[in-house]
Amino acid sequence: MHLINFKNLSSQQLMDIIDKAIEVKKNPEKYKAALEGKSLAMIFQKTSTRTRVAFEVAMTQLGGHALYIDWRTTNFTIADVYDETQYLSRNVDCIMARLLRNSDLQVMAKASRVPVINGCDEKYHPSQAIADLMTMKEKKGKLEGLKLVYIGIHNNVCNSLIEGCIKTGVRITTVTPIFNEPSRDDELLKSAEKSGLWETSLDVEEAVKDTDFVYTDTWVDMEFFTDPKFSAEKEKRLKIMMPYQVNKKLLEKSNAYIMHDMPIHRGYEISADVVESPRSIIYEQSENRLYSAKAILLKLLENSE
Repeated sequence: MHLINFKNLSSQQLMDIIDKAIEVKKNPEKYKAALEGKSLAMIFQKTSTRTRVAFEVAMTQLGGHALYIDWRTTNFTIADVYDETQYLSRNVDCIMARLLRNSDLQVMAKASRVPVINGCDEKYHPSQAIADLMTMKEKKGKLEGLKLVYIGIHNNVCNSLIEGCIKTGVRITTVTPIFNEPSRDDELLKSAEKSGLWETSLDVEEAVKDTDFVYTDTWVDMEFFTDPKFSAEKEKRLKIMMPYQVNKKLLEKSNAYIMHDMPIHRGYEISADVVESPRSIIYEQSENRLYSAKAILLKLLENSE
């Protein structure tokens, strides 16, 4: 069983992972030797803070071992992804890969003898969405019937949020003036439309009125934020998106909790005072990446034995 996105997970299977994350957080001692003798290969083609820290610390605290692999220093750069994954999967119990292209991740999943976890690609970010849903359930005691508004670029995080919300009964509204085309998944969006739980709107003030959670994300993918070749596109996006900034004025009539998957660009997608406001659960949300990583590893390795 792999975790590339949520398409092959039932609603119950996803809820089981979320509930396991909450349980592991409450009872860390119970799981301190759960993955003793197990190894996780962590392959990074993209930069990372939370995904690397979460999965590496998760393996350590579960009694296992995590091996950090920088894509640029391996033969993945000069050889076939299928062949290299065939080799790697004979040495470890699980692979977590953070890649630029979902197509390469799909090849990895076909080649691997062990579970493959998507640590973020241009289409999906499932481990982030699990941490998000876990955080929401902690705050409200349930997921079904809650409302979440996502404001920003329609990107990989947005896709996984839509998919995760629908499978857990959360109503999600996306306010996305720009669609990041590499993230497009028409099959996912058709399924979301049929569910009746997803809608999209550009009326940001109306969207946030009665919602339980307001979620935002960077307007520029992390690998492009400081890239001079992307500067024209960055300026274009900033001009279009500034009216959709999550700030005090937008939230003055809202009691919603504020979420952001990080890294944060203060003064762009979110104002600094909202990041630090009493309704912000951003740092709790980011801490929960650790427990969601633990739950994912426990579930996938439990099912692979």
